[in-house]
Amino acid sequence: MIDETAIAARYRAVAPLLDERARRLTVGSEALAIGRGGVAAVSRATGLARTTVQRGVDDVREGGRLAGRRIRRPGAGRPPIGQRDPTLRADLEALIEPTSRGDPESPLRWTTRSVRNLAAELCRQGHRVSHQTISELLHDLGYSLQANRKTLEGTSHPDRDAQFSHLNAAVQLQLSLGEPVISVDTKKKELVGPFRNGGKELRPKSDPEEVLVHDFLIPELGRVSPYGVYDVAANEAWVSVGTDHDTAAFAVESIRRWWRTMGQPLYPEATRLLVTADAGGSNGSRLRLWKWELQKLADETGLEIAVCHFPPGTSKWNKIEHRLFSAITQNWRGKPLVSHETVVKLIAATTTRTGLRVRSELDAGDYPAGLRVSDADMEMLYIRRDDFHGDWNYSLLPRQRLPLIEAVVS
Repeated sequence: MIDETAIAARYRAVAPLLDERARRLTVGSEALAIGRGGVAAVSRATGLARTTVQRGVDDVREGGRLAGRRIRRPGAGRPPIGQRDPTLRADLEALIEPTSRGDPESPLRWTTRSVRNLAAELCRQGHRVSHQTISELLHDLGYSLQANRKTLEGTSHPDRDAQFSHLNAAVQLQLSLGEPVISVDTKKKELVGPFRNGGKELRPKSDPEEVLVHDFLIPELGRVSPYGVYDVAANEAWVSVGTDHDTAAFAVESIRRWWRTMGQPLYPEATRLLVTADAGGSNGSRLRLWKWELQKLADETGLEIAVCHFPPGTSKWNKIEHRLFSAITQNWRGKPLVSHETVVKLIAATTTRTGLRVRSELDAGDYPAGLRVSDADMEMLYIRRDDFHGDWNYSLLPRQRLPLIEAVVS
């Protein structure tokens, strides 16, 4: 009696190690050893076609005459997909790039172009193809999974390069005189509570910190607006964590707190402060309230406060972005910002290999939005504008002690 189970076991043990010809020789020798009925038995045990087993028997009988021959006859095997389906590649590229290579109304234009979706759509068009074949074709065409990359800066202002040169010269001159230079901006607003925070941190295996599924605002905790003041020369920073609106008043109050706690002790003889800031946001070049609050700060401190704004669309060049904010993001990655205290402590604990030192404080003050500064108030400013782009480069000079007119609520 033929033991087909034993035949199957022997074949499974060696099949992964053999090429196509060696597999035929193996099953052919099994069939010859069995004798009558061997081809059928080996076919049932191995799952190979009877014709394949019979070819193996014939090859074994031919013996040494097979040495040096090709494993397959010339032209044998399944033709490449490009020969079997000449239009497949063009139809695939039309689905991937419908706006430039194919139908702009492609059904996949607004969907995820996964290999399974592509294969399904091609099958609806009449092709016979699997998602694995699509994956191989995409690889051959030079496609790979890629994320978006932030490289476009939008429309470039014609005076962009000239403003960079002006700003750089102003900073270098200020530093050479031993006067303070600060870079300011507001970091991305953050929800406070047990919410997911991007990144990973070390924890015991299979014990991730649990956070809320949905990022719905918790009213009693709200959001925070970290406003940073980075001292370019000292590599030190102050961050006010605001709980109210991110206004110009909040921005200047953050600069005021930096000066009182860090700036004045480090620069006791300072007469001029240079601020580099973005062109928009709470420290925007067009904001009247920003200039009004800086004037009040100049009056209080006796400092001339000079401002140089980065050209529109170039905020990522601001030093505070890559010397402070990026380090904060790295420090609190994977840590839920569960409370105001947590936010402040995580910011204050931020360091870098270059010796960055950060101080942080919660600012729970009220900074109502919608405050406007009248034309009469603007006429009271002691503002001196540079010859080059006075809208981007200007200084607020300290006034004599005069009653300050409050901003009018719009």
